[in-house]
Amino acid sequence: MEEYKKGTFGYDLQYLTRKDDGLIVLTGEEGKQQIIVSPKYQSKVFTSTATGLSGNSLGFINYKFFDAGVIDKHMNGYGGENRFWLGPEGGMYSVYFESGKEQIFDNWHTPKPIDIEPWDIVSSDRQNVVLKKEIQVENYLGTVMKLNVDRKIGLIETNEACRMLGLENNSGFDLVAYTTDNVITNLNDFEWTKETGTICIWVLDMFNPAPRAVTIVPFNEGGETELGKIVTSDYFGEIPADRLKMKGNNIFLKTDGLYRSKLGLNGKRTNGIAANYDPDSKRLTITTFEVDKDAVYLNQEWNPEKNPLIGDAMNAYNDGPLADGSMMGPFLELESVSPAAFLKPRDSLGHKHTVYHFIGEEADLSPITKKLLGVSIDEIHKWRHESAYSQSHLGS
Repeated sequence: MEEYKKGTFGYDLQYLTRKDDGLIVLTGEEGKQQIIVSPKYQSKVFTSTATGLSGNSLGFINYKFFDAGVIDKHMNGYGGENRFWLGPEGGMYSVYFESGKEQIFDNWHTPKPIDIEPWDIVSSDRQNVVLKKEIQVENYLGTVMKLNVDRKIGLIETNEACRMLGLENNSGFDLVAYTTDNVITNLNDFEWTKETGTICIWVLDMFNPAPRAVTIVPFNEGGETELGKIVTSDYFGEIPADRLKMKGNNIFLKTDGLYRSKLGLNGKRTNGIAANYDPDSKRLTITTFEVDKDAVYLNQEWNPEKNPLIGDAMNAYNDGPLADGSMMGPFLELESVSPAAFLKPRDSLGHKHTVYHFIGEEADLSPITKKLLGVSIDEIHKWRHESAYSQSHLGS
């Protein structure tokens, strides 16, 4: 068996095969584009490559957690560049805290079906796999919620991916892209309402941070009365101004894996796209996701006193040390959620989330960022050197 260097897709494929002998590898027509899907590990897309087995592995895999071989009672952080979760994490409708328990880390537990239990394969072929899972969770109000999850993961060929984004395929870059189509169905014999509490689909992408990597989040401009504040930036306390800045209609967040920070945009502010750029690995990642600007999004904060019906539609995260110096990663995340699932029995709600990884030189990637984000690669570089913006610029 050929040996691959750590950091390559081939290395990760061999490593993960030792952990899950039922891995599914989706492959593009050219053979270079590949993604690894794991039914055993909750239908995660663990990682992908745009340039074959010897190319960079584009997802975050937590080797130290795998190798420790210990089941964690809070969350089993195996990694994975795209995973299915349920929200809300905190608040009155939380499915991570028992009823009446204080919402602090010691009492936080990820539901087992999205943490350690395997999922069932419905069907698969060279470019698509469909998985499913029946789930039962109890929320903070004490409501036992029963649901079915259907998750389809499909690799997208380069020409089609460029068409979807309105780009020209000029062959100046390599690209791997895939869509996850996630659907939940109410299996209870009662309707999910404000009184019973409800849930949402939560899709999280984990990638490797880098010293110069930056997340770029476009937002819709307009007054706070109409659209709400531009960004929620105090999930873990306010983010320092040299790490979070705004230019035009873009928010920039450092993703170097050195400082734990998280931001969020509501359904009216996000336009369904976010990005991360790492000049050192020449990787530009674009994520797109469905947004309903008129829908209710759930509050995920660890505070049952907050209104559960006012929350964010997307989030971005940069990992960093906790107070005790420990760290799960480091990694960075781009996340999206569905609207609140106010569903009658047997009704369903879907949420589509798509990942595009472009690998190329700045000259080839800059037209992509300019078209999709409104900024060139050169402008992305420059944001670090401009004067710090006060938090008042980001919305009070």
